Amino acid sequence: MDAVAELLADVRARGAVFRQTNLPSPWALRVATGTLTLARMLRGEAWIVPDGLAPVQIGANDVAIVRGDVPYVVADDPAAIPTRTITDADYCPPPTDGRTCGNPAENAAVLLSGAFESREQPSGRLLRALPEVLVVPAGSPHLPAETFADEVGKDQPGQQQILDRMLDLMLVSALRTWFDTAPVPTDPVVSAALNRIHDDPAHAWTVAELAAEAGVSRAALTRRFATQVGEPPMSYLAGWRISLAAELLRTTEYTVDTIARKVGYANAFALSVAFKRRRGTRPSEHRASHRSSV
Repeated sequence: MDAVAELLADVRARGAVFRQTNLPSPWALRVATGTLTLARMLRGEAWIVPDGLAPVQIGANDVAIVRGDVPYVVADDPAAIPTRTITDADYCPPPTDGRTCGNPAENAAVLLSGAFESREQPSGRLLRALPEVLVVPAGSPHLPAETFADEVGKDQPGQQQILDRMLDLMLVSALRTWFDTAPVPTDPVVSAALNRIHDDPAHAWTVAELAAEAGVSRAALTRRFATQVGEPPMSYLAGWRISLAAELLRTTEYTVDTIARKVGYANAFALSVAFKRRRGTRPSEHRASHRSSV
């Protein structure tokens, strides 16, 4: 599972929202959803101003991803005072009549934005690798070429699901572009340990063995790994195994016992205990929950 796949394994768009800014300048909206969000200006320009951080400008068809750690303001002027606060309640609920939650007014600035929810928790390790706000310019590699303006204006059965999946596509495309181009610092020792874990997650790895593979002491590996990744090697290994198990539960018909052995646990009981500790649910419940939502 690659970095983008791990981050997005459990993440789906929830209620794409089309904010119709039809107000005299300056206009400003405060966003306080507490979750990963994506914004794309379909018409006009805007500024994203996270609390305590520098403003970030987005132009027409740029894509911005906001990590969601702190509230932020989106406005046509970085100094504008917000006139409304957007919370989780403002996102479109699951559609009951097959219609969208709003079409853009003529000549209004149009902001496509959406919250991304997870059936469990998105990977904290990878979220920490992202800046608070990242912007992928329009026309960047991997970004969909469509403007989405036509889809926003439609009012047809099933439209909300289409719009949500468009948001999913934009998120994947934007993150792929960012990971391809971002100057992410790497530590060769940590990279060596991560490669061994990713290549063979079922192996009974110890810190001593990973350190030997990387050519350093156990203390050095633990210190450098925690500094770059945000947690010790064995904690990362456990999280990686559970992420892989969750993916196999969603996408295969393997038994829980078979999945347990594939990701490094002795049996179904051992996986169930670890899965419950990490995700708050049992493997069988995870599988059933996913299938009931498809």
